[in-house]
Amino acid sequence: MIFLTGGARSGKSLLAMTLAKASQKPVRYIATATASDEEMEQRIAVHRKNRPGDWTVIEAPIELGEAVSGAQRDECLILDCVTLWISNLMPDHDDDHIALRVDDVVEALTGRHATVVVSNEVGSGLVPMDPVGRRFRDLQGSANEKVATAANSSYLVIACKTLELGVPNGS
Repeated sequence: MIFLTGGARSGKSLLAMTLAKASQKPVRYIATATASDEEMEQRIAVHRKNRPGDWTVIEAPIELGEAVSGAQRDECLILDCVTLWISNLMPDHDDDHIALRVDDVVEALTGRHATVVVSNEVGSGLVPMDPVGRRFRDLQGSANEKVATAANSSYLVIACKTLELGVPNGS
């Protein structure tokens, strides 16, 4: 499993698609975005346009664990992205429930070959002023830690360039 993190619009999805194409396997793309407004509709349309037509696309804004578990073992799996999935869960679920859902997804991802997980890095900026922003940052940071720990390799993506992230000290 490869974990890609970085800021918004940093090239993570493009890199994930490049890695999937290089795998020479059938690709299953699990998308978590929802078209909640016109701007998101446009972003989703661009992503759809950029994906090859022979890829299987599963939209899983909430039931991500089930979507991952349903993928075939011979497929290259792209999960894009953990960040939107966390934000989709927040309105209807408490932190403990979300943490359990993250654990379920990580368990479903573990041991798969040819898997690329995309997520935003949200902890590098200012501490959010409002409680919802801090809650999101904390949930997202925890999810990123869990996925990165399970991944074989992790990369920070900045301006379509990558920096390999090493193993944490003490691990």
